[in-house]
Amino acid sequence: MPVAKEGLANGSPPDPLAILRSRPYAALLVMAALIGVPVSVVAFGFLALVGELQPLVYTDLPEALGLDKTPPWWPLPLLAVAGLLTALSIQYLPGRGGHEPTAGLSAAGPPTLTELPGIVFAALATLVFGAVLGPEAPLIALGSGLAAAAVRLVRRGAPEQALAVMGAAGSSAAISALLGSPLLAAFLLMEASGLGGAMLGLVLVPGLLASGIGALIFVGLGSWTGLGTYSLALNDVPEATSPTVGEFGWALVIGLSSACAGAAIRWLAARLRTLVDGRRVPVTVLLGLVVAGLAIGYAQGTGKPAADVLYSGENALDPLLTHSATYTAGALALLVLCKGLAYCASLSGFRGGPIFPAMFVGAAGGILLSHLPGLTLAAGFAMGIGAMCAAMLRLPLTSVLLATLLLGAQGLTVMPLVIVAVVVSHVVSARLTRPATEPSAPAASGGKRS
Repeated sequence: MPVAKEGLANGSPPDPLAILRSRPYAALLVMAALIGVPVSVVAFGFLALVGELQPLVYTDLPEALGLDKTPPWWPLPLLAVAGLLTALSIQYLPGRGGHEPTAGLSAAGPPTLTELPGIVFAALATLVFGAVLGPEAPLIALGSGLAAAAVRLVRRGAPEQALAVMGAAGSSAAISALLGSPLLAAFLLMEASGLGGAMLGLVLVPGLLASGIGALIFVGLGSWTGLGTYSLALNDVPEATSPTVGEFGWALVIGLSSACAGAAIRWLAARLRTLVDGRRVPVTVLLGLVVAGLAIGYAQGTGKPAADVLYSGENALDPLLTHSATYTAGALALLVLCKGLAYCASLSGFRGGPIFPAMFVGAAGGILLSHLPGLTLAAGFAMGIGAMCAAMLRLPLTSVLLATLLLGAQGLTVMPLVIVAVVVSHVVSARLTRPATEPSAPAASGGKRS
């Protein structure tokens, strides 16, 4: 963006309005729109591949081996294989599998083309076999890496500022439909990158444009292929009632408990990561077995499917809410415990995104608390999602949007409660988190299913 450079050279801050009117910025928007198309196609293909492989290994493969149905112990060998493949890709392939998930969600610089295969392979090993992480981080890496590569191809020696803007636009396009709203995708990338000030709108607009185009591509491909859009959505949202004084009290409780739970998950994941860094292959295989054991124990103890604990929770959110009446308080408490521990193990050794497991753990906790007097199901569900996302992602504005936009029109009713729960969770989490120097992570982001 040459205009910005000009202003800095004169010792004065760049004029956002002048940049907005400039030809280079118009060219940047055109390129963001063009890049959004192929990036969205690649992202759709990645999600489709994951969506096809998951039932293949958990349902079709046991049948092919002559088993009447998937046996209870089946996750054990699959999660062991997942740990092995993920560890090998991190240890031996360029890019170390992408973003380190224990660091939360970040929008760092785009990875190189040579790093993308390792990121994709580690993500597939994590997602397909059932580790508890989501697809958003590897999609962010794919989008930013492909967009930056396109810029370098078109214009050699492109400035870092242009690469960063186009990388963010590519990431927005890649996750445009995943979170249920292209606006949410662009907003997430903006808040995760820490952008602000007068230049915020200039950087956000290309991302919004690419995200909107990406969402259209997802809808078109979903209709043409019959595979759907792989978008986060709820089909049976309970009616929300006007917030009560009692529910504002529950917002404080949910915010505080989510902050404590999030701090415990991050602390345990960080401690486990020190073991992984010392002996990555055997420890990651062991962590895969732990995830499988937690899923099996939950299924045997409650009679519910092991898939409640396996995977990221993205596809399980809707069934959990729809059939919440069939879950006893004990089953929900065990689900929160097992899913939370599986989340810890996956964060420390695997590669993927932290958003959907945080949403699922928070949703299950909110549904559990709704069994108590003074808290409705819709309010508990939404506050649990928002507060847990704030604790794990440390992105309070995105957390509010994730919880409220997911509920559609009902989300507007519970938004005041969600805001209180998110603010409490965010502030308490900051108090509980000791300042520490994060180990250096690659510039890529590394993360379907339920």
